[in-house]
Amino acid sequence: MLRLGYDERELEQKGALWTAREIGQQPETLVATDGIVTEMKDRIAAFVRPYLSNPLARVILTGAGTSAFIGECLAPFLDAQATARVEAVATTDIVSSPFVYLRADTPTLLVSFGRSGNSPESKGAIEIADKLVADVSHLVITCNAEGAIAGQGNDNRLTVLLPDAAHDRSFAMTSSFTAMMYAAWATLAREPVDLERISEGCANILQITIPMMQRLADARFDRVVYLGSGPFKGLAREAALKLMELTDGKIPTCFDSPLGFRHGPKTVVTDRTMVMLFMSNDPLTRAYDMDLRAELIADSKAAEIVTLSAIDDIEDAILVPGMADAKDPELLYPYIIAPQIYGLLASLDAGLTPDNPNVSGTVNRVVQGVRLHACETV
Repeated sequence: MLRLGYDERELEQKGALWTAREIGQQPETLVATDGIVTEMKDRIAAFVRPYLSNPLARVILTGAGTSAFIGECLAPFLDAQATARVEAVATTDIVSSPFVYLRADTPTLLVSFGRSGNSPESKGAIEIADKLVADVSHLVITCNAEGAIAGQGNDNRLTVLLPDAAHDRSFAMTSSFTAMMYAAWATLAREPVDLERISEGCANILQITIPMMQRLADARFDRVVYLGSGPFKGLAREAALKLMELTDGKIPTCFDSPLGFRHGPKTVVTDRTMVMLFMSNDPLTRAYDMDLRAELIADSKAAEIVTLSAIDDIEDAILVPGMADAKDPELLYPYIIAPQIYGLLASLDAGLTPDNPNVSGTVNRVVQGVRLHACETV
């Protein structure tokens, strides 16, 4: 439990109990997820191998919102390891423009992520793919056995059901994000995953980062920017969404890559802006990250520059110990915890209830109001 100086009763009174619990449980949830994936290893391998090993096939990582960002984080690395082409395409894009994103004659493995599995677009993307693609199978990674996309018993669908704890009750997805991301990487990656190092990295960040995140929340920035290269651009997008969700849009956010940030978006930086940078362990990528960080410091314009790093060569960075030689995908898990905690604390500072921060009720835990239109073949 992430107590933040409160007991459980106080967290419940503040409407923060589930969010704090779900952020704090991630090391354990990752271990539990690994146990499920390990138990299903042979079944999953037999199901996905015909696609991963086929140079003419596509593997599409899909979901909506946070679930879509899982694919954005993992696709670059999975694509480098698989014989098939691995891409990230959101369900919201698939259902609205299916003929742009799906190919009728291309063997396709659709990997669907869903916390509840009940988002209309998630169900719709599977149905459309079945209708439009001649050879399609579905690997569903979800936290809810009762969700619409779980679909046990379908010949072309295999469901990986994650631990019940990963089915986040809070408005914002936290442990469900890292658990589903871990399950996908562990099942689709050719190289082995170092679970122990990842879970220890998460546990370490949970221990060391709260005081700084509290200080940042107390500073009440007018806007926040998240930056990351490669897989960390997808992570930056997820971090930006977490802050928007948990503060009910009170703190405008944006995300980009360090190199892309110079091309216009950098104008967002003011003396009331916090910039958070996720540093790559890859030497070449890190060089570009360092250049942008040095430039932001030289500009003397941002109110605060926060750096997360696994390599101890930045004096004031939040250091993830024991991961200096980790591959970048391993850093996705500990890195996201800092902005999750910051979002929770900023939500409390704004007088909101993090478990359900949307005061107007116009945004829901499971999206509402989506009307799926008929998709006709041509």
